[in-house]
Amino acid sequence: MKPVPFEYHAPSSIPDAIELLRTLPNARVLAGGQSLVPMLNLRAATPSHLIDIGTIADLCGIHETADCLHIGAMTTQRQIERSQVIRAHCPLLTETVSHVGHQQTRNRGTIGGSLCHLDPGAELPVAAAVLEVTLTVEGRNGRRKLPFEKFSAGYLTTTLETDEILTQIEIHKAAPNEGYAFVEFNQRPADFAVVSVAVLLALDSERVSSARIAVGGIDFAPVRLVEAEAALAGAILDRDALDAAGGIARALACEGDEVSPSEFRQHLAGVLVRRALKTAADRAKDGRNA
Repeated sequence: MKPVPFEYHAPSSIPDAIELLRTLPNARVLAGGQSLVPMLNLRAATPSHLIDIGTIADLCGIHETADCLHIGAMTTQRQIERSQVIRAHCPLLTETVSHVGHQQTRNRGTIGGSLCHLDPGAELPVAAAVLEVTLTVEGRNGRRKLPFEKFSAGYLTTTLETDEILTQIEIHKAAPNEGYAFVEFNQRPADFAVVSVAVLLALDSERVSSARIAVGGIDFAPVRLVEAEAALAGAILDRDALDAAGGIARALACEGDEVSPSEFRQHLAGVLVRRALKTAADRAKDGRNA
């Protein structure tokens, strides 16, 4: 199939893009196009106007401050994967993006496009949930900050207003005693994940001082395991603690399909949470954040 007819627009600035979104009916933003273009071809998306923000220079780049990394929404996944700054200060993101599709996909796909598409099987939203990223969005009413936990409004739907654009992602740098892990199960390499898990874990001697766990593939948006995080705080991460966290993950309510029924996804969640926690703890003990 081919897309329905649409008008193509290539604004050169953020204000121009916002104005187009404000004034044009049935408009969609095109970022890297790795999700939207197939939807256009399948006519799952039928915009009257396509606004390509790929030529806006202000939306690209990786910048470092004392405590945070600031990533432009149009920064490609391949740029993130190869960035030594991100590898040094947010290795979880480096590990996560290496699971996204094929290299050709990462050459074009953008971090902002993936977060805004918010596919339940996508990897980057899971990492964003556990990293507790802050999103900068801009629209006709100005600029605002939005925590990622408030970004989802349902299946493939965000809380962005119709004239707003995601412009930047802000991530706190990893702490020296923090371990990390991203693991997933997919049917074939480079497929969307059936279930994925991201973990950040800090240790104080042998005890967990803080834990963050996010699971993707069981709901329309990543799910934080707040009960498991609270149970792990102050605990020694032994077999009992790992089993308990895995049990909480297995108990998550989720919807399945004919290929991956809910029981299978729940089983995967339990296995992958346990595996990710063990990997993150080993890295924290080794003092490796890169």
